[in-house]
Amino acid sequence: MVVIVDYNLGNLKSVAAAVERVGAKAIISNARIDIRKADKLILPGVGAFRDGMQNLKTLNLIEPLEEARRKGIPVLGICLGFQLMAKESYEFGHHNGLGWLNASVRKIDTSESRLPIPHVGWNDLIKLKGSPFFEGIPSAALFYYVHSFYVDCEDTEIVIGECEYGMKFTAVAQSGNIYGTQFHPEKSQYYGLVLLKNFIENT
Repeated sequence: MVVIVDYNLGNLKSVAAAVERVGAKAIISNARIDIRKADKLILPGVGAFRDGMQNLKTLNLIEPLEEARRKGIPVLGICLGFQLMAKESYEFGHHNGLGWLNASVRKIDTSESRLPIPHVGWNDLIKLKGSPFFEGIPSAALFYYVHSFYVDCEDTEIVIGECEYGMKFTAVAQSGNIYGTQFHPEKSQYYGLVLLKNFIENT
């Protein structure tokens, strides 16, 4: 069972629909019992880091998510969900994150390229390392991004994919049972579905 964590931020129904399209059963829930029973967890998200962490605290979700992480349950963070896995964020001040990744969330720097922020639209995925997460995904695959901030990984070993938009930034990270994508697989058409299928079947 794939549980999509509902913390009142994110396009939950589109993520659930994408998971079901690749043949898995998905439920949207913020019930602690469902999180503890999950075979896979997806932490989606659209919005501000501060609001995301506050909602997780208000709904008492940090403890069951941490339990799942320690048990080795595969967890996929998408966009804001990925950023929340970092130890801190500098989005509108300084805020502590879940601390699962040795990383900080920082604003994309396009001062030299003068590219617009937020970064919205289709862009590449530069694969840096082999991973079952990438099975069936070619180097030319494009994914859909919507963000102004990125996950700056101090532990570069966990960065398995990058994107370039005025600067190179982490597009995909993997640390043990923790996975994160800055792009939205549920909005990325065919290869986004391949990636979700890989998470469900290969992790």
